[in-house]
Amino acid sequence: MSTRGQRVILLVLAASGLYVGLWGLVDPAAFYRSFPGFGRHWVSVDGPYNEHLVRDVAAFYTAVAVLAIVAAVVGERRLMWTAGLTWVVFSIPHLGYHAAHLDHYGTFDKVANMASLGGTLLLAALVLLPDRQKGRT
Repeated sequence: MSTRGQRVILLVLAASGLYVGLWGLVDPAAFYRSFPGFGRHWVSVDGPYNEHLVRDVAAFYTAVAVLAIVAAVVGERRLMWTAGLTWVVFSIPHLGYHAAHLDHYGTFDKVANMASLGGTLLLAALVLLPDRQKGRT
């Protein structure tokens, strides 16, 4: 994976993290009722509203997005690798939880949920690939 490719992927991950994080921090009740938006409801079907939990998750997403932005801007390979690994470590159990709790959703939302969470994991894993031209991680 080239440095440019890593930077682009980290900025995409950051954008997704900021979408989740800032929404949850600014208006946790609306996030709970309406995430991911577009008329879908992925959070409210999974238990009662808990402002503390929503704000903590939102703060985590925002913090990881900041790490991804800093890594992309600085462009140092070890920092970018660390940011990618952070997303992988978060994404595996997050995907696992949601994969085991899809019974609340219709087919479209099952597919969209798994595609978005799986896509995040895949993008983060791509950041960990070595640079073939330089032979470095």
